[in-house]
Amino acid sequence: VGLRVIHICLPEGSSKDEIVNEILRLNEDPNVQGLALDLPESLYSSKVLNAVKPEKDVDGLSDVNLGRLVRDDAYDCLIPPTVCAVMELLEDLGGKTVLLVGADGAVGAALQCLLQREGAATGSCRWKAPQLRTKLQHADVVIVGSTKPDDVPGSWIKPGTIIISFSRDLLSGKRCAGLGVEGNMVKNTERWIQSQRYRKWDLRCLKLQPLSPVPSDIEISRAQSPKAVDVLAKEIGLLTDEIEIYGQTKAKVRLSLLERLKDQPDGKYVLVAGITPTPLGEGKSTVTIGLVQALTAHLNINSFACLRQPSQGPTFGVKGGAAGGGYAQVIPMEEFNLHLTGDIHAITAANNLLAAAIDARILHENTQSDKALYNRLVPVVNGVREFSAIQLARLRRLGINKTDPGTLTEEEISKFARLDIDPSTITWQRVVDTNDRFLRKITVGQAQFDIAVASEIMAILALTTSLQDMKERLGKMVVANDKKGEPVTAEDLGVTGALAVLMKDAIKPTLMQTLEGTPVFVHAGPFANIAHGNSSVLADKIALKLVGEKGFVVTEAGFGADIGMEKFFNIKCRASGLVPSVVVLVATVRALKMHGGGPNVTAGAPLKKEYTEENLQLVADGCCNLQKQIQITQLFGVPVVVALNVFKTDSPAEVDLVCEIAKQSGAFDAVPCNHWSAGGRGAVKLAQAVEKAANQKNSFKYLYNLELPIVEKIRIIAQKVYGAQDIELSPAAQSQVDRYTRQGFGNLPICMAKTHLSLSHQPERKGVPTGFILPISDVRASIGAGFIYPLVGTMSTMPGLPTRPCFYDIDLDPVTEQVKGLF
Repeated sequence: VGLRVIHICLPEGSSKDEIVNEILRLNEDPNVQGLALDLPESLYSSKVLNAVKPEKDVDGLSDVNLGRLVRDDAYDCLIPPTVCAVMELLEDLGGKTVLLVGADGAVGAALQCLLQREGAATGSCRWKAPQLRTKLQHADVVIVGSTKPDDVPGSWIKPGTIIISFSRDLLSGKRCAGLGVEGNMVKNTERWIQSQRYRKWDLRCLKLQPLSPVPSDIEISRAQSPKAVDVLAKEIGLLTDEIEIYGQTKAKVRLSLLERLKDQPDGKYVLVAGITPTPLGEGKSTVTIGLVQALTAHLNINSFACLRQPSQGPTFGVKGGAAGGGYAQVIPMEEFNLHLTGDIHAITAANNLLAAAIDARILHENTQSDKALYNRLVPVVNGVREFSAIQLARLRRLGINKTDPGTLTEEEISKFARLDIDPSTITWQRVVDTNDRFLRKITVGQAQFDIAVASEIMAILALTTSLQDMKERLGKMVVANDKKGEPVTAEDLGVTGALAVLMKDAIKPTLMQTLEGTPVFVHAGPFANIAHGNSSVLADKIALKLVGEKGFVVTEAGFGADIGMEKFFNIKCRASGLVPSVVVLVATVRALKMHGGGPNVTAGAPLKKEYTEENLQLVADGCCNLQKQIQITQLFGVPVVVALNVFKTDSPAEVDLVCEIAKQSGAFDAVPCNHWSAGGRGAVKLAQAVEKAANQKNSFKYLYNLELPIVEKIRIIAQKVYGAQDIELSPAAQSQVDRYTRQGFGNLPICMAKTHLSLSHQPERKGVPTGFILPISDVRASIGAGFIYPLVGTMSTMPGLPTRPCFYDIDLDPVTEQVKGLF
């Protein structure tokens, strides 16, 4: 029947515990879909039979399977092979009396169940029972399950009685377990394949009891008791060896899962974007969490949220947390916001190792002759001198096809040993995960400091698709030019393997949960200005397999749709090959009033009355920004659902007006959401709208062709997305474009670095600015990550702390060890 069979022989005399341990090992082996036992009778105990996972039980003798058989659960139960064989031999059982003799245990119970279902009157008896003779004389069918004692004569059975035996003596000491096993194996495999295509999770959701007024985020988080992460992992179909547990509530998920589920269809892919926000933010993370809570906890649909990991800088500086908010957040909140599983620290270590390698190489090249440099780069170790693998790769790139270090000419030695880095062209910065403005201008060698999430290594982590792909991207990172104007890479410095080693755990997504116990992946957090500002491709790919073809994966883009969504489609979707199903566009009445001409909104300052009192005119005027962002989404051919994040100061008339204008402007639907105050229940209508929109025709397309010149790609984004009249490149920017084109990097996508507070380059211009010329002050490249990033105006890659940072309120209780002060 085409099954691959592995025969495992345990040593004679193995104990029940040893057999159970082997069964438990096979239970966790993803390559084993079924497990048939062939053991001595003395070892067929409940302990052994029930050790087999129900979904791998092809003997059908476990308590779970027998329970399903009794309930007549035809899909989920398997008929034990012996029972199957006996029933094949019997016909027209209606009204007949069937006696089971010596057929105890699971097989006897299953036989009785099926015989009764066929209309037979059944009974069972032991060989030594005093009433055996009487029962035999009244039986039409006798089924014998164990060896007949010599003191029971055949004359006790009435003439014409049908006798079926599956006892060992009749089968020359062999059990008939083989009878029908292949049929059960096929059924089991069919069931397994179906379950892999789509299996409703057996998920225990956590109950919410929302309070009014809504407490602080950390109070809400603390009031909920999260599930142990290994329990959550099992509920969503992860195997024991596919997770690495960090404490009680978070775990890394291994990439081997992608290979196991490679034939599984993907679920639906949903992006949460937003209109141009106020400095207070409009709640994209909260909508993302509220939506998955609604889908899974209230509509019983498999769903996953995929979020970015927050940087320590904003957490201790201005935001205080980025785990969602209210009754739609990731828990435990303090775990989410502080260190998590150390990915950002790994990026910091890798980034700064590369920075140190650059400075060290320049120093050694400046102080040594070609011969001395070569002898130190390729030393004699234990009497042997040989190139390392990464040095051999460099030789091949240089066109030197030699493997013996002693055979290189003087010219080849110089070519190999000297990178000749031009210090004035170094672009690689050191990083630290703290908002430290005084490091902006401190120089080490020729490099300065960035915040850790601005490192190109973070952008690579977010865009990579495998460990091999990450290694290749790390090697391609351009850190400077040589004195001939050619790019110098991490691979040239010989540091690629070491960077990969530092990143080997960071590449695995971190599993957490929402307030309602639904799964979340937290992975990567690239700077949303100079990088694409989206969580990782790998987290999305794994989640899409785990939810199954009817499930949903909801991820979030940074800033407004004009920045985060555009980069998601043109950069992230190109890297992943994934096609989005729906865009959820988050809007608030507050932001729309600002775009309609309302006063400035400032973080920490009380809102003006225009934002706390009904003002339909301001809302109507500001909806131009919402309409523009809907149009931007439509450029990519994806259905859009508007999620209006409702605040308590919004009037019903204002809410109705926004939803009506959104639908008139081309949105598939527009739904008010109350997830912040009500949890998933407050986003059920949004979830239903998203489910319907995902079934609409999808004509997804990229905004531009990669083969176009760099300047033309920038112009398309500026005109079609931002609404600019044209672009204007500074001489420095044009020079960089020419250099990247000459170096062969012209076919990369574009990652615009622009203010998020306006569709234009001027933060104060709200609504939908038109007629402006977009100034490009500089153009830089992240070759390993795979994009060119033009700078619109000036962009700081090292934020500073405010006058009163959040750390004033953050503290640790020395008795309970609880973190205090996160929002």
